[in-house]
Amino acid sequence: MSVVLDSSAILAVVFGEDGGETVAPRIAGANVCAVNVAEAASRMIDKGYSQDDTETILSGMGMVVAPFGEADAFSTGFLRDTTRAAGLSLGDRACVALASRRKARVLTADRAWARVDLGVEIEVIR
Repeated sequence: MSVVLDSSAILAVVFGEDGGETVAPRIAGANVCAVNVAEAASRMIDKGYSQDDTETILSGMGMVVAPFGEADAFSTGFLRDTTRAAGLSLGDRACVALASRRKARVLTADRAWARVDLGVEIEVIR
């Protein structure tokens, strides 16, 4: 089964956080929504990484970045009611929408996802 990475899973690898060791061997070839790449890049900039280093690191991971098109936008928006109580962000919902479309498992560090039936398999990495 293919996997889709949430930004928290990507950042666990980048920042050497717990769970990163679960993601690292699966990151090359993993799917990631362009929205989640933007989210990961934003957090890296917040942590003091340069733009060049951020782009080099994320691009060098070998992830397959999926564009965020109109169908994804609607799918993401329609997940709002289902996920509001668990606090899933726009980026989280974009990840779920991609996983649903690809029929893939999601890797995330966010335990709140396990409280909601998202219609996709969720693997919490820590």
